[in-house]
Amino acid sequence: MEKLRSPQGCPWDRKQTHESLVPYLIEETYETVDAIRKGNPDNLKEELGDLLLQVVFHSQIAKESGHFDIYDVVDAIAKKLVFRHPHVFGDRKDIKTSEDVLKEWDKFKEREGKKKDSLLDGIPQSLPAWERAYKLQKRAVKVGFDWENFEGIKEKMEEEIEELSEALKKGDREKLEEEAGDLLFMAINLVRFLGVNPELALSKANEKFEKRFRYMERRAKEMGKRLEDMSIDEMELLWQEAKEKML
Repeated sequence: MEKLRSPQGCPWDRKQTHESLVPYLIEETYETVDAIRKGNPDNLKEELGDLLLQVVFHSQIAKESGHFDIYDVVDAIAKKLVFRHPHVFGDRKDIKTSEDVLKEWDKFKEREGKKKDSLLDGIPQSLPAWERAYKLQKRAVKVGFDWENFEGIKEKMEEEIEELSEALKKGDREKLEEEAGDLLFMAINLVRFLGVNPELALSKANEKFEKRFRYMERRAKEMGKRLEDMSIDEMELLWQEAKEKML
């Protein structure tokens, strides 16, 4: 990477900054996640390499600015692992379960000088909105700010749907967007309350929808038709057919 960034290196690589590389970092992260979910070791190896390249790239840019290099990055993470695992590298025999480790997590961060003014500090603004909502909710639960039972959160969901309907009737676009956001936030809250990870649940729903829709496209082609030329009732029949085939 040092050679690529040198005057004799690649014009594109020399031009990059931390900011310009952000889209690539995000893309490589998602591609790595996709490889994990597909369970393909060769693909995962390749994607982990692409992700590591991003770490090397950013480290080289930082080195050129005199901030840190790749060795500093590795050294810092090694020290953090040792510090946050005193039950492995030290003599803390009272930390025995994963729950014990999680309870100690905030204490470790305080010792590292990362004490928060708010329990909600430290949740990146750049996270996808649904993921940030999930993390905000999980943080709030730490102090007992949660629903008592499923019925309570179900009633709140129904209330949000009613408020969305009212905004729709009034034709207030700004209010409609606000109420739609409240409904989505509550949907994530409900899923979290049930102990389900919204990312995993939504990923499975996406896969199911994709399989069924692709089936509809294939069946329409077999019938000598195109989906765009079919009525909604005809498409619904194909959708139900896909469901019956356990897709």
